[in-house]
Amino acid sequence: MTQMMPEPVDPQTGPPTTQTIDTTVGVSQGRLILRRFLANRVSVVSGILFVLIAVFSISAVGIGPIPGWWKYDYSTLNAQLDGGAPTMSILPQWLGGSGVAFGEHPFGQDRIGVDYFAMTMRGIQNSILVMFVIGIVGTVVGTVIGALAGYYRGIVDSILMRITDVFIVIPVLVIGAVVGRTVGNIGVLPLAFFLAMVSWMVIARLVRAEFLSLREREFVEAARVAGASDARIIFKHILPNAIGVVIVAATLLAASAILLETALSYLGLGVRPPEVSLGLIISDNQSAFQTRPWLFWWPAAFIVILALLINFVGDGLRDAFDPRQKRFSLRRTKEQA
Repeated sequence: MTQMMPEPVDPQTGPPTTQTIDTTVGVSQGRLILRRFLANRVSVVSGILFVLIAVFSISAVGIGPIPGWWKYDYSTLNAQLDGGAPTMSILPQWLGGSGVAFGEHPFGQDRIGVDYFAMTMRGIQNSILVMFVIGIVGTVVGTVIGALAGYYRGIVDSILMRITDVFIVIPVLVIGAVVGRTVGNIGVLPLAFFLAMVSWMVIARLVRAEFLSLREREFVEAARVAGASDARIIFKHILPNAIGVVIVAATLLAASAILLETALSYLGLGVRPPEVSLGLIISDNQSAFQTRPWLFWWPAAFIVILALLINFVGDGLRDAFDPRQKRFSLRRTKEQA
């Protein structure tokens, strides 16, 4: 953007020539990242839906001492209505339905009369909590180990990668089962933290490979010549250029965390009663699959939806953070041809 600034007129020399002043303002890196992310409509919609599901589940049944707006909780026994069938209707009357109605127990009731809507909302809360803890803690641990191994190489790389190999050859489900049986009774948060400590190996491998490539670039050599410390080079120069790999790996880890917690809870090695998780709900009601299939519809649907949404958000974050990627535009290609 340019602005025309007139100068005073000199009576001897006449009107001066017009002076052009450049007032272009540079775009910050944060604003550029935000602009790239908002350009991905699928990721934006997925992020909005994920937040709405999280807020809805928390507001419905509350969190901690804060109560929710739903009148039932996830542990109180109630008299069964219509065999525990769902009371929610979404078909309008002109299609032969009973109209859009929430009803007394919209998701139905389990075999002992507990409201299934409250149980599902509580299960979503715990699944999201496990996902965030495993995603954040596992990403931090894996990034630090991979960064140190890839930057220093030599003996540091050998020691850290041999430790990683020991963990990576053991199936995560087996490690998770041992962790779940040991700490499952002490709560969801400790269980998620301990599961995160055995879920960082893939991220460590990916970050190490990226650091081995980036440490040889010219900007790293320039930082060394300028006297930058190793910590500054790792976290201020190399890591920002590897953030795309870290973001993608973190979202994949967060999505797989939901499936890991579901599998452990289904086997009885994850979240324990009186707490609730989506996998535990399915496990407790597996004997009623043929008679009351709605007991599987809701937790299974939310497991798939949450995993898909976090993956879509990860795709958008990868495109936004990675400066080496360019979005393909067919219209722009035709215009340039």
